[in-house]
Amino acid sequence: MKPLKILILSLIILVAFVLLGSQSLTYDASIIPEKNSSPYYDYHGLHSRDGIGKFYLGREIAKVMGHREFLWLERPNREQQEKPQKLLEALNLKPTDTIADIGAGSGYFSFRLASFVPNGKVLAVDIQPEMLDIIDFLKQENKVNNIETILGTIKNPNLPKNTVDIILMVDAYHEFEYPREMMENIVTSLKPGGMVILAEYRRENPLIPIKMLHKMTEKQVKKEMNVVGLTWEKTEEILPQQHLIFFTKI
Repeated sequence: MKPLKILILSLIILVAFVLLGSQSLTYDASIIPEKNSSPYYDYHGLHSRDGIGKFYLGREIAKVMGHREFLWLERPNREQQEKPQKLLEALNLKPTDTIADIGAGSGYFSFRLASFVPNGKVLAVDIQPEMLDIIDFLKQENKVNNIETILGTIKNPNLPKNTVDIILMVDAYHEFEYPREMMENIVTSLKPGGMVILAEYRRENPLIPIKMLHKMTEKQVKKEMNVVGLTWEKTEEILPQQHLIFFTKI
């Protein structure tokens, strides 16, 4: 190969890497063999650095927040930034409800939910045992008796069938590695007439200071819930940064 061609090729490669960096993209060829493993997903070697290269109904799935970052979930200014009390009040919980907090993390919402269902139960579900250890410790410290921790998997929350009144997912759904399988199992766990409620940062608003893949549009949420047979009921825009979207199992 002539030196000029080598130089031009080198410049093209350099420019490509600069462009990838400026757009927060990365390349991972190792995920390509997985592309035929499921009819629900597409796999792209070139993808966002904040994602896993796996796409569901046109949306790239975000990386999971690890248990070492649990202090961010408990940050003192979360009350001011997100108004979680408004979210809780909008759920219209009954004292006897069984509610599952999927992606419970450190239990930020699980413990708040427990006070709303004194004669019911909160099922705190997470795939990270370290997160559940935190919840179990805090249960004992605070003498909370109506929270049950459940270790889920990436495909199944391991909830009992037809027993749950409400499923709540706060800033968690967009990280599910297998959203189709998870939602199918979640729907199975709901009683007839049970509800799925998602809080997701508004992707429609670029000024919300959250990484793009950790936000979802209302349209995308509706699309993904519709394919598992859930019926949209309403969207509450009462929170500063998040959609609160309600679906029903018919």
